[in-house]
Amino acid sequence: MKETDVEDYLKTLQDKICLAIEQEDGLGKFQEDIWEHHSGGGGRTRLIQNGAVIEKGGVNFSSVQGEVHPRLRKQMNLGENDDVRFTAMGVSIVMHPVNPHVPIIHMNVRYFELNDGTCWFGGGIDLTPHYIVEEDARFFHSRLKSVCNDHHPDFYPEFKKWADDYFFIAHRNETRGVGGIFFDYLKPSTEGSGKNLTKEELFAFLRQVGESFIPIYTSLMNKHKEDSYSEDEKQWQFLRRGRYVEFNLVWDRGTKFGLETNGRIESILMSLPPRAQWEYSHVPEEGSWEAKTLSLLKKGIDWV
Repeated sequence: MKETDVEDYLKTLQDKICLAIEQEDGLGKFQEDIWEHHSGGGGRTRLIQNGAVIEKGGVNFSSVQGEVHPRLRKQMNLGENDDVRFTAMGVSIVMHPVNPHVPIIHMNVRYFELNDGTCWFGGGIDLTPHYIVEEDARFFHSRLKSVCNDHHPDFYPEFKKWADDYFFIAHRNETRGVGGIFFDYLKPSTEGSGKNLTKEELFAFLRQVGESFIPIYTSLMNKHKEDSYSEDEKQWQFLRRGRYVEFNLVWDRGTKFGLETNGRIESILMSLPPRAQWEYSHVPEEGSWEAKTLSLLKKGIDWV
């Protein structure tokens, strides 16, 4: 397996997901922005706006090369004078729907390689409903568990817990949504957390995670896109989008790393919704769907 194999796959994945979203939306079309990174490489940012189902969504591919950032050098125990360069590539997706009953979804699949041959895979997929439908959460997690079980029995419980811990808004003491799976530094063979899987086997896992996006999200789009909603429910959607913004700007490692390393700002902030809202000390009515949703925004729920 070569680095170009991963890049070719990720570009194809971006193409397939954009086509599937356009077909399910029925109105919106992706606009592409080709860009170059100051340290080497570049990417394809694709944005869909004002569709019938998706108000704003992005499906981004990037492949960037350069010197390892000082913060990463410290994490990886590299000396200041070590001549170490990296290649990082991935596809990153966020969808913000029009209808508050269609959930927000995020997915990222990525590959990182150093010029000394060290490499690892990372990524994940998580769901952020404005209104939690337990049936949808069970469907989502059962599909992810099936993907994980095809590759290693420990993947789902470990990566589900990792997602619960990662997608957590600590200053609100609530999870961003119903979680999903999250993994990083998944290295081949006995190098790390790869469960003694080869590079090819880990790449197969990454591909299956990526391929899971279309059937999962188009199903949820189709199920809820015609649901009726009130103005109050739309206002709740804006409040929940505000929480999404808080997580991405305060806690998300990828966003913070991109900002610290002078990354391409439009691509970094693509994940933010077109409209969001904050209300001072908002407390939903007891017994409401909004209150139930808040009660389910916690770690450790066994959805399957």
